[in-house]
Amino acid sequence: MLLGAGETHCVGSVKDAMTKQILGKKVGMTQFFAETGEVYAATAVYCPACTVVSKKTLERDGYKAVVIAFEEASPQRLSKPVLGQFKGINAHKYLREIIVDDSIYDSLEIGASFDLTQFSEGDPIDVQGYSKGKGFAGTVKRHNFSRGPTTHGHDHHRAPGSIGATTTPGRVFKGMRMSGHMGNRKVSVLGQLIMKIDPEAHIIYVKGSVPGARHTLVRIQTSVKA
Repeated sequence: MLLGAGETHCVGSVKDAMTKQILGKKVGMTQFFAETGEVYAATAVYCPACTVVSKKTLERDGYKAVVIAFEEASPQRLSKPVLGQFKGINAHKYLREIIVDDSIYDSLEIGASFDLTQFSEGDPIDVQGYSKGKGFAGTVKRHNFSRGPTTHGHDHHRAPGSIGATTTPGRVFKGMRMSGHMGNRKVSVLGQLIMKIDPEAHIIYVKGSVPGARHTLVRIQTSVKA
């Protein structure tokens, strides 16, 4: 539901006029039992209202978008350049851009809010977030390589093996799977389903898992494959 600043009623038919999007924080996982006795894993995502902070214009920025803020924060914890974006609005911890339809873009005002009531139970959604960071990892853990022999004097149990030829081509090809930093990258899970919405607690229950650890910031939006 799209709310104007200080208003509590819906502005226009937001559910049909825009790609529904909202920011939230992963709370944890739980279970749901179907009437047939089947059990489904679900992830709880805390989604309070997001406030419109500013608008990107075609003349100034080269594209149209809406900047929304999530999770109020103490002004003392933010830098002056960041605080300068919250003119007449409470300071927030996170700022993100979303793309909306031109009709909604033109009617939006600074201070308007998005909340989770724009979604319905059973809606197909996509969830985007950052995966858990695993630090530096070898090829067995990072890319599921097979182990080397573990007997008869072999000393390369988890070594990756050859990474290239000799004089020709005389280099390592780009994209070679090797050891390195694992996790902590942007991941999108497509085609999830909303199992339940608790508007009083501001929580959406998503079928299955979503990227990241607890308290990870995630973006929920209408599924691109819906």
